[in-house]
Amino acid sequence: MQLEQLNWDDLRIFLAVARAGNLAKAAKKLRVDQSTVSRRIAQLEYSLGASLFERSHAGLSLNSFGQHLLQSAEDMDNGFASLTAALDQQNSAPHGPVRIGTMEGIASLYLSSRLVDFNRSFPGISVELVTSAHQLYVTRREADVFLGFFKPHGKGLDAELMGRFALHLYVADSYLERHGQPMSVAELAQHTFVGYIDDLIQIDAVRWLEDAVDRPNIVFHSSSMVAQMFAAAAGAGIVLLPEFADAQRFGLRRLLEDDVRITRELWLSVHRELRYVPRVKEAVSFLQRLLRSDPGFAQV
Repeated sequence: MQLEQLNWDDLRIFLAVARAGNLAKAAKKLRVDQSTVSRRIAQLEYSLGASLFERSHAGLSLNSFGQHLLQSAEDMDNGFASLTAALDQQNSAPHGPVRIGTMEGIASLYLSSRLVDFNRSFPGISVELVTSAHQLYVTRREADVFLGFFKPHGKGLDAELMGRFALHLYVADSYLERHGQPMSVAELAQHTFVGYIDDLIQIDAVRWLEDAVDRPNIVFHSSSMVAQMFAAAAGAGIVLLPEFADAQRFGLRRLLEDDVRITRELWLSVHRELRYVPRVKEAVSFLQRLLRSDPGFAQV
């Protein structure tokens, strides 16, 4: 090993490559040439006297030694973030980017309009609202804050149950005009539905239609909750949506409200080393106030 040649810049580039899974994405994230990233990774491997990645046509994946180095490098990265946060507190107002990761439905149908108030309160903070069909890992810096429908796990992670939300069946008048209105849960077997694409579901928590209806006849499938909602609004079928979607504003009405009511949990997670960085702290506080004051999220 040539440990005297180790430097933080090489480890920073290693972190970006490990998180991105390929050189091109890491280079774009770091705003440097791909050749520079490749050269620095080769230099780091030479200094360590060992390879860090398994290389294939699909990209790069960490080998066992790379996994071990990743843990140590992330600890260093978090420590550096804490140091810069402490120094940054000398500024009078929080500033910089904060990345909030969550599912597409709650991002598009709930958070996007409400985060405008956060922007007005903290003009120095730029919000990055990232939507994903799977968990975004705050421990890997894929997001600074994550809102999800399940309790996340990870080293150094603070996770808080924010509440529970209800889901209801919704239907468009145009569908009812053609197919009639089901008057009981048993009659739902005679109707068609809109739902997720089963083999593309990344999070089991969104398998909610099957909790409400036994073997639903799904005629329109989409990996997007927003697409499902608009398909149902056009009369494609009955859809199960979270209450926070406020589907009535798009012409949908609740169906069998007293008979079908599914609930899911909403969790907020943030890395322990980052939650008191001013811009992250303000984002977390805003989300906590928002969700705790919203009657649509039952407090626990």
